[in-house]
Amino acid sequence: MATGALACVPLVYLVVRALEAGPGTVVEILARPRTGELLARSALLAGSVTTACVVLGCGLAWLLTRTDLPGRRAWAAVLALPLAIPSYVAGFTWIAEWPGLAGFPGAFLVLTLVSYPYVLLPVAAALLVSDGGLEEVARSLGRGPREVLFTVTLRRVRPTAAAAGLLVALYVLSDFGAVSLMRYETFTLGIFTSYRATFDRTPAAVLGCALVLLAAVLTWAEHRARGRASGWVGRGTPRPPVPVRLGTSRPFALLAVVAVAAAALGVPAVSLVRWTLAGTSAGIDWAGLGGAAFATLQVAGLGAVLTTLLAMPVGVLAARYRGRAVTAVETAAYAGHALPGVTIGLALVFVGIRLVPAVYQELPLLVVGYAVLFLPLAVGAVRTAVAAAPVGHEEVARSLGCGRAAAFARVTLPRALPGVVAGAALVFLTVAKELPVTVMLRPTGTDTLAVQLWSQTGAGAFAAAAPYAVVLVLVAAVPTVLLDRAAHR
Repeated sequence: MATGALACVPLVYLVVRALEAGPGTVVEILARPRTGELLARSALLAGSVTTACVVLGCGLAWLLTRTDLPGRRAWAAVLALPLAIPSYVAGFTWIAEWPGLAGFPGAFLVLTLVSYPYVLLPVAAALLVSDGGLEEVARSLGRGPREVLFTVTLRRVRPTAAAAGLLVALYVLSDFGAVSLMRYETFTLGIFTSYRATFDRTPAAVLGCALVLLAAVLTWAEHRARGRASGWVGRGTPRPPVPVRLGTSRPFALLAVVAVAAAALGVPAVSLVRWTLAGTSAGIDWAGLGGAAFATLQVAGLGAVLTTLLAMPVGVLAARYRGRAVTAVETAAYAGHALPGVTIGLALVFVGIRLVPAVYQELPLLVVGYAVLFLPLAVGAVRTAVAAAPVGHEEVARSLGCGRAAAFARVTLPRALPGVVAGAALVFLTVAKELPVTVMLRPTGTDTLAVQLWSQTGAGAFAAAAPYAVVLVLVAAVPTVLLDRAAHR
């Protein structure tokens, strides 16, 4: 309950600000044609990107875990690296190479390329731990490889794919960097414009409440899509799956993987290298670069730890229990992730100044902001990992004299730990590239790589910004590679 209450702090702020002018003003703002247009554009972008990411992420996960694709381990690490690229960096590099790319096509392309790993990583983890014996039984009953893929393999990972798709949709709804660079106006950009255009915060607060309502609808839809499949787990000792031989399709599969890697990593890499080389003649501020890298590691590590600790009880409840109270707590945990970072930052600035001034512009308040914003990343990972652990094993432990807590700690937690660590790694990567909350809540004099990168880019100093982008990618790439190795081990 405490976790859900903490996640709802920005929502309470929005409701208070929205109702200050009275219900009539709220209805008038919601009835404006511009509000309907923002809703349609946001829904179109979120739905398109989510669909593309689910198809792309599930397809790549199957190729990397269930086939004889050459270099699967190396490609798994490479295809996860776009998580380390902020949407505004990817958007800038694509615009720098193709200035005419803008609007919906540009926003769709950039957000798809930076978001598909949110589906790829958890689905690949689910495929790695799923029981291959069920697929062997299906083949023994006369089903072909394609039937087994769609009726058994993909059906097993449907809950994981649904949870990952929800994260992608919420990420797209809350994104500001890519849509602003591509000049595609969504709810997030509309809220930011409203904040800057006038001192009256009511319209922005009303739009923020509408965005939270849209996030709640998406969470409900994901819960319905998850359905009974979340409880479908095998009995006994799982058997490793037999890799599918691609045969004559291997070159086409390899070409598809190379194409995705080239689009998601190749274009940003080429652009950043070109700008970095262009800026070496002016010199690099090594002291500032090192300080920003240290600050990034510090805040990302603390944010990942706190967010995972807060997500543990919510994820366990969602995996093991059903009911309106559990659904309400889980939905509340997702509320902050749908809000723009600027809205969460303003809400916590208000809380810091009015209620806890001692922590305003201090590290604890910044870390709490990260937890509110990225709690769903850890909740989804914990829920999926715990749901994949058979309840029967825990019941056997309890029948042998273990208490409920001891049985969970000794039986369920060790099996769920890889998924929990994966969630913490996702939070670490996302915090490292977060911008609005960091800008508004960071301690004075603390500049992360993302803050320095945005400052230099906003001033038009693209050559000076490139080294910070390169180091940011490297900082995020190291835990990604280590996580991939640990998962395969």
